[in-house]
Amino acid sequence: METEAVILSGPKQIGLSTVSLTPPGEDDLIVEISHSGISSGTEKLFWSGDMPPFPGMGYPLVPGYEATGEVVEAAPSSGYAPGDIVFVPGATCYEGAFGLFGGSARRVVTAADRVTRIDPALGAEGALLALAATALHAIEKQPDLIVGHGTLGRLLARLAVASGGPPPTVWETDANRRHGARGYSVIDPSEDARGDYQAVYDASGNGALLDELIGRIVKGGEIVLAGFYTQNLSFAFPPAFMKEARLRVAAEWTPNDLVATRALIEADELSLDGLITHTRPAADAADAYPQAFQDSSCLKMILDWRAVR
Repeated sequence: METEAVILSGPKQIGLSTVSLTPPGEDDLIVEISHSGISSGTEKLFWSGDMPPFPGMGYPLVPGYEATGEVVEAAPSSGYAPGDIVFVPGATCYEGAFGLFGGSARRVVTAADRVTRIDPALGAEGALLALAATALHAIEKQPDLIVGHGTLGRLLARLAVASGGPPPTVWETDANRRHGARGYSVIDPSEDARGDYQAVYDASGNGALLDELIGRIVKGGEIVLAGFYTQNLSFAFPPAFMKEARLRVAAEWTPNDLVATRALIEADELSLDGLITHTRPAADAADAYPQAFQDSSCLKMILDWRAVR
């Protein structure tokens, strides 16, 4: 069995190609992908060649861990049936290509316990489930400052508002990204004189901001590193000492986060509307990936696989 898939053969070398799929096992599903998202964090680092050594890393690589599609074959014991619409957090089903992520393909073979059934009405927005679950996983304390108004920053802010607590302030240096706030304010950091934040969530991935953020918290305040950082992080110790600053790293979502996020969406407590700004046919992958990483107006790029056979 073969499929068309996005193949990253080396830094900035990307396009659609045919790859062979491993045969499904007794507990596996075959899912026909309708939409997959492009991550402007980790996938950008693989595309640019800047990703530090990472388990399972190598080229050629099938990227993508944000995909949604329809089950077309299901093992009797899987609990799924053909026609079910599911979120797929990547797959490792390719012969001759690394599937560290593996979701950007027309068809994937995946274990049934990796997917999550979703409402068909979500359409392409179903591919955002993992990013929303990442935001939910990060939040332990109510955010009162979020740094970055990209897709992750917006999801953090929407979850903070949905919790019923005080709305957070969001910093964004790019004027093109200050629009779209829903129940919270987005400002340029230079306009903010506050220095009493309790919980700061950095969704920018810019480690150079640490000293600035430490200066903005109250004594005992927390800074949550919710982005992905390629360089070693450092900060001036005396200010951090005086503030008794707390630093916490937020890792990726868990299966329970996916379930909780889906429940919030189904209860209309979390909206994914307005986060997808660009959609391109999967055949345009070679142009879609650079645009997703280099166009500041692009919050989330989605590849549409439905025309691929």
